[in-house]
Amino acid sequence: MDWFLELLWKDTIAHTILVYSFVIAVGVALGKFKVFGVSLGITFVLFVGILAGHLGFAINHEILDFSKDFGLILFIFSIGLQVGPGFFSSFKKGGLTFNLLAVGIVALGILMTIGVHFWGKVPISMAVGIMSGAVTNTPGLGAAQEALKQVQSLHPAMEIPQIGLGYAVAYPFGVLGIIFSMVLVRFLFKVSLSDELEAITKSQHSEETLPVRVNLKVKNPQLYGKKIKDIISTVNAAMVISRISHNDEISVTSSDTILQEGDILLVIAPKNDIEKIKMLIGDETDQDIEKLPSKLISRIVIVTKEEVIGKKLGSLKIRSTYGINITRITRAGIEFLANHGIDLQLGDKLTVVGAEEAVNKVAELLGNSMKRLDQPNIVPIFIGILVGVIFGSIPFAVPGIPMPLKLGLAGGPLIVAILLSKYGYKFKLISYTTHSANLMLREVGIVLFLASVGISAGGNFVKTVVSEEGIIWMAYGALITFVPLIIIGLIARVFLKHNYFEICGLLAGSTTDPPALAYANSIANNDAPSVTYATIYPLVMFLRVIGAQLLILIFS
Repeated sequence: MDWFLELLWKDTIAHTILVYSFVIAVGVALGKFKVFGVSLGITFVLFVGILAGHLGFAINHEILDFSKDFGLILFIFSIGLQVGPGFFSSFKKGGLTFNLLAVGIVALGILMTIGVHFWGKVPISMAVGIMSGAVTNTPGLGAAQEALKQVQSLHPAMEIPQIGLGYAVAYPFGVLGIIFSMVLVRFLFKVSLSDELEAITKSQHSEETLPVRVNLKVKNPQLYGKKIKDIISTVNAAMVISRISHNDEISVTSSDTILQEGDILLVIAPKNDIEKIKMLIGDETDQDIEKLPSKLISRIVIVTKEEVIGKKLGSLKIRSTYGINITRITRAGIEFLANHGIDLQLGDKLTVVGAEEAVNKVAELLGNSMKRLDQPNIVPIFIGILVGVIFGSIPFAVPGIPMPLKLGLAGGPLIVAILLSKYGYKFKLISYTTHSANLMLREVGIVLFLASVGISAGGNFVKTVVSEEGIIWMAYGALITFVPLIIIGLIARVFLKHNYFEICGLLAGSTTDPPALAYANSIANNDAPSVTYATIYPLVMFLRVIGAQLLILIFS
């Protein structure tokens, strides 16, 4: 059995893989169990890691640091790719409010840390370490440690305290406290997850704006002999006229199609514009010309050819060249009306109506290859990570602070991933990933991060926790975690009437906590928490880093 004992305890590559695999597998499995209807999900990996570290399953610190940082990058980068396309529109809708709420959470946490220092008689350096653990912000801890080195350069006799212990003691409840604040808000307001999902779906994609199909008979004498382009320019509504039935002959319309009395038009328009369009054209008819025998077909064509990605639909002149109509576009599961100004993205699904031969030519032009969607875009992803790491390492000088600030290995990749998913096509960097591929990258990243943090903290964790000082630190950390979150969470729900899933994203983002975001995503089954998280994350990360440094530099 010597070989097995060596595998368990000797610091080798096989030992490292064994420990990580055990911690992640057991943590994920145990995280599925529910207590009072609540489960910790993959967050349980952190506590299995702490147990493994406490039992002496040590791993080389360099490997731990690499796995932790690389896992965090994978998780954050995948989140950025997922929410990037909707990030800027979400910021216009409610981003300012969410950022102000997040600033409130950060400010309350800093004020409480100052209180712990003065009234709790805790050295400011250790108080900042506790604060960083309480809000699960590793970059803030690193910034505080760098600030301590700066202070030590002015006072060589000073010893740098092990503020990482304060971080490790406060971190577990930091994760639990954030999740507990989400659960408490849910129970206080008796939140129904299904109702919240329906509400957020309606707010993001209102049924009134979704396209519907109607068959209208032309009865307005003012339209007789007029071209379709004249009608569309007259009515103040988004609409597409797909087909026309004239004397029982069905054909695809063009902008120059002339209308006659009794013609039947297949119109696609937002639901809230239908009545307005009826008043202009005529009444709805039971005759569905789409179901009548004709030479026209309707087919879904997927955009997969790189040459057309990023181009405006109108610039391709598909309608005039092939004699077809593109009526609707489905992107990320959302259907909307096609228009000439839309920039095509990889994976867009276009509803094309026309003669079969013409539709086949359009499919060839746009790609329409499912195999292409299944191929991972590895090069753009790692170029994005490369640029993100560089961007996060750039020091930014802030007046009055003796050392520069950095966005770090989380903030830099997140910002670059958001920009890459939105504008990457302009540089021939297509970052499209299927939902399953994105989810795989995300989950692998977060479990590596959690396992690494748990294993590294496990060695001294129990000894510190059972000490009187450790218990006091844990209590202070719990207060710094919970009080700001619950205050702002209640304000967001009671006074601002925000959706519960948005509040979860706010609480996770204001603490820059990937495990809490993972929990929020698991109960939401939509990207609302991730969008809010990404909206506030850059500002919060900056404030957490600068706040930790300022506390050290001012009060030391």
